[in-house]
Amino acid sequence: MSVQKIKARIIVAANTDRGTHVWCQAFEQALPGARLIPWNEADEDSRADYALVWKPPGALFRRETRLKAVFNLGAGVDGLLSLPDLPVGLPVVRLEDAGMTEQMVEYVVHGLLRVSREFAAYETQQRALAWKPLRPVEREQWPVGVMGLGAIGLSVAQAIARLGYPVAGWARSHRDIAGISVFAGLAQLPAFLARTRVLVNVLPLTGDTENILNRQNLERLRAPAYLINVARGSHLVEQDLLDLLDSGHMQGALLDVFRVEPLPADHPFWRHEKVTVTPHIAAITLREHTVEQIVNKIHSLEQGLPVSGLVSRDHGY
Repeated sequence: MSVQKIKARIIVAANTDRGTHVWCQAFEQALPGARLIPWNEADEDSRADYALVWKPPGALFRRETRLKAVFNLGAGVDGLLSLPDLPVGLPVVRLEDAGMTEQMVEYVVHGLLRVSREFAAYETQQRALAWKPLRPVEREQWPVGVMGLGAIGLSVAQAIARLGYPVAGWARSHRDIAGISVFAGLAQLPAFLARTRVLVNVLPLTGDTENILNRQNLERLRAPAYLINVARGSHLVEQDLLDLLDSGHMQGALLDVFRVEPLPADHPFWRHEKVTVTPHIAAITLREHTVEQIVNKIHSLEQGLPVSGLVSRDHGY
């Protein structure tokens, strides 16, 4: 990691006072010469050059009017972009990987293998003291479809392909990817879903993708279908999934993200026998990787150099 000194002022707002304090500490040693300023609503304008944020208050952008760029301390930028006070011309920089890709691959592969290899059935048999080998998996019976072919989605699709499962991806535009059938745009979404039994959602949340996991689209999947959602809770119409689980069209679901988090105690997902719930842990931001990536980008910006990871406001990611 670079240790070149910079004189920038950097304001940090990381959802909670404790979170903000932890992130300030993490960046202090990595940015010698910089001043790390924890967000405090009662303070005056700190004249900050950069903002490091996770679920920041809109007041930050009303007060800090000299920002050169804002760095999001997580992969998803939908919450940040939805803030009405975020200045139109302010560059927003998202995290690229930061240790999350490998975690996401592990999570999805675990979910796929657990359903296709029937490990849940073996767990049930163990409780019943039953020794009963089940039929070996036939991978061609478990075609996987990955929605979203960004850096993480592409790695997920490639890992599944290496395991021998038929894999297709769906993205905004077409490209050629060895070993993966690519479908592009809304016109090819029905065909993509029709060839898919295990649907993996890694899409960014935008106005175009909100509620995309609805009854109409889920009914197009090959039955009995299975859903793995590791993107955003607002992609999924929850009641539609519950109805299709109860009808038998959906075999099950592995859900890591929800419209309301933490998931309320009275939510039916908790107790549904066909749903596995995890608490938004599919890919957790790794602090050391995040610090290194953002520090290097701040150094580049200070030198007038371009940086990767700039968010397109038009596309929402």
